[in-house]
Amino acid sequence: MSLAQKLAEERRARLAAERLLELKQAELFAANQTLGRHARALSEEIVETRAQVESIRNEAQQVRSDLTVAHQKVEIAERRLWHSIETIQDGFAFFDVDSHLIAANHAYLAVFDGLEEIAPGVSYARILQLMTEEGIVNIGDYAPANWRAMMQKRWETPSPPPIVVRLWNDTYIKLIDQRGHGGDVVSLALDITETVRYEKELKEARAKAEAASRAKSAFLANMSHEIRTPMNGVVGMAELLSDTPLSQEQQLYVQTIKSSGEALLVIINDVLDYSKIEAKKLELHPEPFDLERCIHEIVMLLQPLARDKNIDLLVDYDLFLPTMFIGDPGRIRQVLTNLLGNAVKFTQEGHVLVRVVGVQPGESLDTHVHVTIEDTGIGIPADKVEHIFGEFNQVEDERNRKFEGTGLGLAITQRLIDLMQGSIWVDSEEGVGSAFGFRITLPATDAIDAAPVLPEKLKKAMVVDDLSVNREILAKQMAILGIETQVCASGAEALDMLDDSFDVVLTDHNMPEMDGIELSRAIRDRGSQVPILLFSSNSTYAEMNRGRAFVQAIMQKPIPRRDLFARLQALGADIDAPDPEKTSAAPPTDARLMRVLAAEDNRTNQLVFRKMVKDARIDLSFANDGAEALALYQSMKPDVVFMDISMPGMDGKEATRKIRELEADSGGHVPIIAMTAHAMEGDGEGILAAGLDFYLTKPLRKSAILEALVRHRPPAAQAPVSEADQAASAT
Repeated sequence: MSLAQKLAEERRARLAAERLLELKQAELFAANQTLGRHARALSEEIVETRAQVESIRNEAQQVRSDLTVAHQKVEIAERRLWHSIETIQDGFAFFDVDSHLIAANHAYLAVFDGLEEIAPGVSYARILQLMTEEGIVNIGDYAPANWRAMMQKRWETPSPPPIVVRLWNDTYIKLIDQRGHGGDVVSLALDITETVRYEKELKEARAKAEAASRAKSAFLANMSHEIRTPMNGVVGMAELLSDTPLSQEQQLYVQTIKSSGEALLVIINDVLDYSKIEAKKLELHPEPFDLERCIHEIVMLLQPLARDKNIDLLVDYDLFLPTMFIGDPGRIRQVLTNLLGNAVKFTQEGHVLVRVVGVQPGESLDTHVHVTIEDTGIGIPADKVEHIFGEFNQVEDERNRKFEGTGLGLAITQRLIDLMQGSIWVDSEEGVGSAFGFRITLPATDAIDAAPVLPEKLKKAMVVDDLSVNREILAKQMAILGIETQVCASGAEALDMLDDSFDVVLTDHNMPEMDGIELSRAIRDRGSQVPILLFSSNSTYAEMNRGRAFVQAIMQKPIPRRDLFARLQALGADIDAPDPEKTSAAPPTDARLMRVLAAEDNRTNQLVFRKMVKDARIDLSFANDGAEALALYQSMKPDVVFMDISMPGMDGKEATRKIRELEADSGGHVPIIAMTAHAMEGDGEGILAAGLDFYLTKPLRKSAILEALVRHRPPAAQAPVSEADQAASAT
């Protein structure tokens, strides 16, 4: 090979090596670039990782710091909570699910008087054992094992009931244990020693108060009896004396004695009622009664006083309202008597009107009854209206008291209405008059009375009365019956308007210038035979004044609607027929006298009773005590017995019980009517429970005695009194 060829090969080899070097250098460069990129990425990843590690390290340090603070706070809270528990005067303890003590405050541990065994870890059963063994608890009549068993059984219930334990030193602890969801128990031991001591003192005070109340009730009952017994003699003898021939001056004296005695009885009744109300011992005794009749009876009792003052007593009873209700008639009478009595007492001229309306909601027989008593009296000053129902309050002040009384009547009335779950109110204008109203809900025992069937010819009526309110009431009643009505304010006006178109004339008796009897005479003098009904507040006086000669009937004011309707119906049958109210069947001449036994130890009361029935056709015998009454009952076989309750030896109740025992063997039942001076709540029930049928409260009333005789007359005996005599005694 030549040199040139060798040089050429070397050159080619060198070029190839250079190209290979360049290639390797390029590969190395590329590899360096890739390595650099990987290095940079790794470096960045390392940096990021370091940052995360640092962040986590910081967070870990914060968590450790927070945990440290939290632990510190928990420790502070625990110290504060435990410090609070330690400062509590009552015991506080924790028990785990196995009933082992976890912790307890000083007050809880103090009960055990330093027993070292009472510490965390002791069981509840061991605590009970130590309490009985060491005499810490006063278990009373329990045996120690029984007491522990009772306490353990209570502890194991899901919700242990509170229990009071008594410690050896008379400290009373109330244990309240609360079981949690996990079974742990929180136990509270409350010291209730002061509470127990206070309750004991309270019971002692209540016992003393009840004893004082019983003593007061006994005192009031005794005083009531002691006062009513002589008052029976005073009022009874005054009533009898007024029936004897007396001069006008003597009659005034007798009437003063009687009215003063009755006023004293009103005061006694008010004081007794108020005492019963304050003691919350006044109860209602519902029974069926006639409300309209009740109102008219009270009006009749007040009629003499109203007549003396020349004021009219009027009743406007809703024709669409039932009359029979269920309620306490005695207390309703008392309410009506208080309100009506006040109205009459404080009215010097004009009238007193009782207006009764009612509403029956739906098909129910329960009726909302509204009663209003309106008067034309002195009225009530505006500044005293709010206080009128207070105790011992009256319209007149102490410097100018014209009207006597206790000032308890309206207070008692309001309490009675409240007891009936009703309401009471008053509207008044000084110098004009007052209107007292009350509303109570009473169950009706019957439906509304159907309108009476009147004679066909009774189409037009004339009403004559000088009092406008009375004219309005009668005109309204006539309109409801379908009768055309013409009202006249005087007799002269009635004569001017009278013609043949009128079918009946209803006229008042007492009218100025021309009274009802004079009007009736004038109508007859004209030759008119139109039926005339005369309404008089003193029907006996009207009869004596020849009023019956000119009229078809004389009716006592105010007139119950049934009596008025019956009289209007009777006009169609026979207008000249005698008044059925004035006729009565004569007793058979061969009938025996009614046998009456009166047991009364007080000679004065015997005299009063004898004089009250002196005109009665009866065979009267007296017994001085219960034993004598029992003997006379067996010998004379009375038709009725009037029995005094308080008598020496055998009292009225015991005598009645023995009579009832005799009747149980022999048969029969004699009516026995108590005559009692007792008037406290429950006395009536006690009297009736002894076997008596009825009772009369002293002072006795002649009308009540005569009414009892008439009611209990057997068919074989003569009528003890005529109806006319009985009606006269009632007035």
